[in-house]
This record gives sequence, structure tokens and C-alpha cells, in this order.
Amino acid sequence: MQDRLHILEDLNMLYIRQMALSLEDTELQRKLDHEIRMREGACKLLAACSQREQALEATKSLLVCNSRILSYMGELQRRKEAQVLGKTGRRPSDSGPPAERSPCRGRVCISDLRIPLMWKDTEYFKNKGDLHRWAVFLLLQLGEQIQDTEMILVDRTLTDISFQNSVLFTEAGPDFELRLELYGACMEEEGALTGAPKRLATKLSSSLGRSSGRRVRASLDSAGSSGGSPILLPTPAVGGPRYHLLAHTVLTLAAVQDGFRTHDLTLASHEENPAWLPLYGSVCCRLAAQPLCMTQPSASGSLRVQQAGERQCWTRVHAVLKGTSIFCYRRPEDADAGQEPLFTIAINKETRVRAGELDHASGRPFSLSISNWYGDNEVTHTLQTESREALQSWREALWQLFFDMSQWKQCCDEIMRIETPAPRKPPPVLAKQGSLYHEMVLSEPLASGGPGEGLLLHDNAISAEIQALLSSYYSDR
Repeated sequence: MQDRLHILEDLNMLYIRQMALSLEDTELQRKLDHEIRMREGACKLLAACSQREQALEATKSLLVCNSRILSYMGELQRRKEAQVLGKTGRRPSDSGPPAERSPCRGRVCISDLRIPLMWKDTEYFKNKGDLHRWAVFLLLQLGEQIQDTEMILVDRTLTDISFQNSVLFTEAGPDFELRLELYGACMEEEGALTGAPKRLATKLSSSLGRSSGRRVRASLDSAGSSGGSPILLPTPAVGGPRYHLLAHTVLTLAAVQDGFRTHDLTLASHEENPAWLPLYGSVCCRLAAQPLCMTQPSASGSLRVQQAGERQCWTRVHAVLKGTSIFCYRRPEDADAGQEPLFTIAINKETRVRAGELDHASGRPFSLSISNWYGDNEVTHTLQTESREALQSWREALWQLFFDMSQWKQCCDEIMRIETPAPRKPPPVLAKQGSLYHEMVLSEPLASGGPGEGLLLHDNAISAEIQALLSSYYSDR
């Protein structure tokens, strides 16, 4: 009978685990579908760009979307493989060691990002030579999560590249690896965008899908023979940009500190490279982390507490284990209202916890003693619970906290400040000039073969689709 119960428990756990994986896969698939749609939008934007700054933003968005798609696909593949291995591994009835304890998750935030530049004296101080400009941005990846910074235009008038926005990752473990990649595009470098309407039409037809693509080609074929009133899309007059990887580095838990630090960069370009930028070889930033054990309560309930030095005095309190303290309140309402606790019991890496069970002879309740050293003095608090289950719950919460402390290390010394990222704004160049949507206005067809020849589209449905996408693109990001 006992074996059957164990088998049922294992089967239930397996079912719950599979349901959780299914929900996680569904959410990841939703993210993947969203990035695929955003990639299609970036392709349409790039095909319709008439100014180089706009093409830089569209190409940047396309690069970020591609990176996220690859990351999500890789994560889905890893989960499927783990699921298959779980099904073909040991049977639920097999005996084996208990599951290993896992550390809590946390948030990781990187801010105050600065990358110093090292210009030649003749360029910076004497202002000699051509004034080259670069468009640069950072791509940051932690696990399958990928974020990016704003695009910044750089020339020799700047001594460093300063990114104003902070970047937050909400799902991280203590073994995280945060990869930073600096990408740059030389503004003078000739790109691959063409000014020929047929090439632009091919790009649009492939990014719109089969049915819409066929309508694009049909409208183009009819545009040459019919004399109707078509819609004119501006034809790109400049080459398309190409971003190059300039430098990269990986930051781990060891780099976390509640302050500004400098880290080495691995340079990926040289002076002969057209996209070369005179980097000093370092990145300065503030990397902070907040494990959940420091911000979320892990145990709470009614306790009787005997404070140090008061052997016969017991106080009934509502206790809350949060971070590195047990907060003792008079009532649960006081904790909910954020009032000051009656007293606190410190928990740190040197704290000793001893538990005892009910002594049937004396009737002594289940107890838990917590001892801390302050100099040469040992201070002990004794906690009494009302049941064996409550005692086990508090013990488990404390052991988990000690394990989290051992994994997150300096992040559990005190709660680090995490900056909330400001909402992303449209790129300044688009804010000044308006979105591409506002540039795609109705105008008279130009003479065929003239210098301003554009792409002619008859299909109002296609035009509405593109215009709706362009008008909402930056609000979605």
C-alpha cells in the first residue's frame, strides 16, 4: 500500500512538472511568434526607409529580433530534449536520491554603461582628418533573455560612449552569465540597399508573405501598363547599413557590486576594418542583483518567542522571515500595514539554528533556537511553534535561506538598489522628422525612369497593412 502511494505521488509530480513545462513552452512560443512578427515589421521598415538614420534603426531592430528568435528556438529545443530525457529516464517507481535543492531566482540590472574611447591626438586635440561617424548600440543577453540599448551616434567629439537607459533582467540564477556585445556601423560605409524599385518590391513581397507578395507583384506588373492613380512609396536613395561586432565581454556574479566598476572588453575589430572604432578596451557600469529571498517573504506565522536573557518571558508574535531577518510583529495587520516590528532576529551566514521536538514527558512544545555571535557574546532566541508541520516549515525556510545565501554570496549582504528602466522612446531622428508612416503620403506618380522614381502600388489593402505596421512599430517596441 505504501509503495502504491509513493507511485501515485511520483506520477502526480511528473504530471505537474509536465503541465508546468507545457505552460512555459506556450509562453515561450508566444514570445517567439511575437519576435517573428516584429522581424517582418523590421524588414518592411528597412525596405521602405528613405533616410540613412532610419535604415540604421530598422537594421538594428532586425538584428535584435534575429538574436531573440535564435535564442528562443534554442531554449525550446533544450526544453524538448530535457522533456524527452525525463520520459525515457528512470521510472516513477524507481527509488533514487531526493531532488537537489535549487537556489532562488533573482533580478539583475545593469546601468550607467560607459565605454571610453581612445582617439589619436591629431584627431581629438588638433581636430584633423575626416570627421567619421559611427552608429553603435549594445546587445545584452542573459539566458534566453535579450535586451538592447538605444542607438548612439559617435564621432571624435566624444570621449566615451554613454548609454543612459538601465537594462533589467527579471529571471536570473546565481550562475548567470550576462553577455555584452557592442555593435557598430560606420555612417560612411556603403551598404546594400538599392534604389531600384524592382529590388524593393522583391523585398516587400518576401516579407509580406505569399498571398500579399503575389498581390504586390501583380500590382507592379499592372502598374507598368495601366494609367491609374497608384500610391507612391519613397525609394531608398542611400546604401543600407551593416553592423559589425566591435567588442564583447561576459559578466557573472563576481562582477556584482553596489557601485561603479570597470571591466575588460575583448576587441573584435582592428584599425583596417571599415567599422573600426578606437575603443580603449574596457566598459564601466553598475551591475546589481536582487535575489528573491531578499525581497519576498519565505515563511510567516504565529510564534512564541523567548528573547535572549529573558528565560521565563515569552511573547506571542506574528513572525515574517524576509531577507536576513525574522521580523516579529504584534499582529498580522501590523506586518501588512508596514509598521515597525516589535523586534527582529538577525539571520546571516554565521547564524546557528537548532530544532527540537515535543517532549511528551514535560509537554514542551516544538522549539527552534537561533543563535548569533556579537563579538564574544552569543545571543540566542528560542521560537516555539504549535505543530510539527509548522516547525518543519520554518526549518525548511531557514535551510533554503542559508542555501540561497551560499549561492548568491555578496548579493545577500544587503538589498541592492535596482533601477526601474524608463519606457523606451522613439529614436530622436524619428521624433524630429516623424515616423515613416507620415512620410508615406499620397503623391503624384513621377515620370518613369526619372531621378525620383519610386515604387508604385495599386493595392490599397497592402498599403493599409504597411501603414498600420509603421505607425505602431515604435509603440510596440
